Amino acid sequence: MRNWNALEERYLQDDLPARLGNLASNLARIKSRCQNVANGELVAELLQESKLFIEWTAQDTEIDIAAELVELQIQLACWQYDWTKIWADIEQRRTVSEQSRIWSEKVLQMSGLLAVKMI
Repeated sequence: MRNWNALEERYLQDDLPARLGNLASNLARIKSRCQNVANGELVAELLQESKLFIEWTAQDTEIDIAAELVELQIQLACWQYDWTKIWADIEQRRTVSEQSRIWSEKVLQMSGLLAVKMI
């Protein structure tokens, strides 16, 4: 069992763009790990971790970003609710994989980490 309190303490040490980048990275891992049926438990843990990342981050964002993060958190919770059924169906796993990719890209854009900085 993960020590979620220790993870939260560590996670909150990062600035907001880095936290959003970590969330985007988690979503990308969900996308890639959905390719292998042996990764069901790992992906389930990434879903939970991603929900917590949102919980720990949304309050520090602008309202429009917070609203999108809550939408993502609801999607993650829906996947968790039906996880055994989803994981057993390759088409549903593909859907989770694709939606995770889309969300990962969206959250990475929100983070501002891809913005070009002129010196």
